[in-house]
Amino acid sequence: MNNTGNYEFTIIVPVFNEEDNIYALEERLAAFLPACIKHACVLFVDDGSTDGSASHIREVCARNSDFYHIGFVRNAGLSAALKAGIDFTESEYLGYMDADLQTAPEDFNLLLENLGNHSMVTGIRAERKDSGFKRFQSRFANGFRRMMTHDGAADTGCPLKVLRTDAARRLPLFKGMHRFLPALILLQDGASYGQVPVRHFPRTAGKSKFHLWNRLWGPFADCFAYRWMKKRYINYSVGESDL
Repeated sequence: MNNTGNYEFTIIVPVFNEEDNIYALEERLAAFLPACIKHACVLFVDDGSTDGSASHIREVCARNSDFYHIGFVRNAGLSAALKAGIDFTESEYLGYMDADLQTAPEDFNLLLENLGNHSMVTGIRAERKDSGFKRFQSRFANGFRRMMTHDGAADTGCPLKVLRTDAARRLPLFKGMHRFLPALILLQDGASYGQVPVRHFPRTAGKSKFHLWNRLWGPFADCFAYRWMKKRYINYSVGESDL
């Protein structure tokens, strides 16, 4: 039995070489779970880490009854880790946050409160604590993505999101597609998403996995992949069945 089915809300945390952040994550998430407005658990997805992250994750899951984990045999990338988290989640709702603690798990309540009839609610990083050059890269990438996808999303790079699990399972996720969650949600008939400002903090441990190449060139190329996919995405509604 998949234990996430015993909860209303699963927080997915992809991890790649974040050994210096695991214990801080444990402290913050363990403190948040009792305060979450949904009965919640944590699902770590170790993306083939080569440092001590995997052993730290096993350790914190062993001493926290609402923490679970899966681990990749080898590194597969953030989109793959997110897809695995979705595939292994059986709660009605799921959330996603990065392991760097630049967003606050407590803000999941803000997103859940605004979910309403939406399929997804995504955060908008207010008063970003990144460098000016990183903010410039994000503004450029977000502007180009909005022009190409017309998704209207202000900040798809914000790693704090909540989704209905049934909608998340229908997302066509490929490498790089984690940047396009609002646009991908809108491919589904009748789907919508909301946006809510959330807090943002400087990274205090570990190293960023993003740089100029994968901040700008990756999203640029993926926009064309999205436009190809949009024309071919399958929607259907079953009107009758005797199954």
